Amino acid sequence: MKWMMVGALLATGAQAQDLGPRPVFPEMDPLRVQLGQLLFYDPILSGNRNISCGTCHHPRFGTSDGMSLSIGEGGIGLGPDRRIDPNNVPEDRLPRNAPALWNLGAQEYTSFFHDGRLEIDPDKPGGIRTPLGAEMAVGFDSVLAAQAMFPVLASDEMAGHYSENEVSQAVRLGHLSIKDGAWDKIAARVAAIPEYRTAFDAVLGEQEPIKFTDIANVIADFTRVEWRADDSPFDRAMMGGNPLPDDATRGQQLFYGKAGCSNCHSGWLQTDHGFHAIAMPQIGPGKSAPFETHARDDGRMRVTGDLADQYKFLTPSLRNVSKTGPYGHNGAYASLEAVVRHHLDPVASLYAYDPAQVVFHQIDDADDWRVVGDKDELARIAAANELQPIGLSDGAVTDLVAFLRSLTDATAIKGRLGVPMQVPSGLPVDQ
Repeated sequence: MKWMMVGALLATGAQAQDLGPRPVFPEMDPLRVQLGQLLFYDPILSGNRNISCGTCHHPRFGTSDGMSLSIGEGGIGLGPDRRIDPNNVPEDRLPRNAPALWNLGAQEYTSFFHDGRLEIDPDKPGGIRTPLGAEMAVGFDSVLAAQAMFPVLASDEMAGHYSENEVSQAVRLGHLSIKDGAWDKIAARVAAIPEYRTAFDAVLGEQEPIKFTDIANVIADFTRVEWRADDSPFDRAMMGGNPLPDDATRGQQLFYGKAGCSNCHSGWLQTDHGFHAIAMPQIGPGKSAPFETHARDDGRMRVTGDLADQYKFLTPSLRNVSKTGPYGHNGAYASLEAVVRHHLDPVASLYAYDPAQVVFHQIDDADDWRVVGDKDELARIAAANELQPIGLSDGAVTDLVAFLRSLTDATAIKGRLGVPMQVPSGLPVDQ
């Protein structure tokens, strides 16, 4: 009887919450997925052949890297154990948290990165709006494929610094998507490896030239399959299966009720795919152009140029959220409870922020706290906040966290293809 009552409550809740249709994931060719897996973990795509996509998006850390802000080029190792390469010291840590990759292959996703700088736009080349503008290459199957390949153009992420290699040289000259530019140089590396040549023959046709867009497209196919997470206890309960535990059920009622979480974290994947300002503390180097010296991060405004978009960031999906910390566009909060409490009163949380909770690699002389101590910038971040304070007890916060943990898909976390033991380039794989 108790099971039936709870099940009925959840079914009624599903209607009241109006989650909409289930996420749509296109079917993928297994050969393309397997090829994408190898390329995702192969350092051959980085300028100095020392970093793969998996370095900062590793399944061991929930498809992120377990750090508030990452070290890309100039680091050795994986996750919290990553350290500075004394022979190639990075200029700074990366300005934004490495975002998780869960469910990015769902057709509902149209914007990518924390500021949405890659997004579907039918009026742009290839139907994708990107920082390359009119120079954007045509041939990407999707905006997901395009976003997967932009990190290779960033000197501090994967390309390498200044004139360390032929890719970083092309990047410094601004030769990115043009003929013989950085993307062509990376594609030529892949094409020169016999095992990759054979694998692409199987999916493209024999001796078809391997273009950079082909590499991006199969990595996107791998992402759609490997990082699909839509079979959590929450999913099963909402579709009439076993009910959630009592604490998670109470948390669900708060999430879709008094706490107001679903105002932004809506739908089956708990995201409205919109951009919001929630007074997130600003730490690290900030997001700036080469000629700028500030440490702030203007978020969506850097894409749109609209002052109303200042400090707005893309609403993240909450799938597998218990495995993807630290949280926020710059990883300001190390724990799930801490970021939940921030949402209850963002402005108060901003002013009371404790920098001791960040998870940083040691970089000598890093200027990480400039904005935290800047009263004027704090006031601007606070003024942009969209959330009203909500009063919840400690017990209610605990229940909310229990609900968020119910969004974990154990099969997805375990992995489907997993990390390959070796890749065709013969370069080391981050295990």
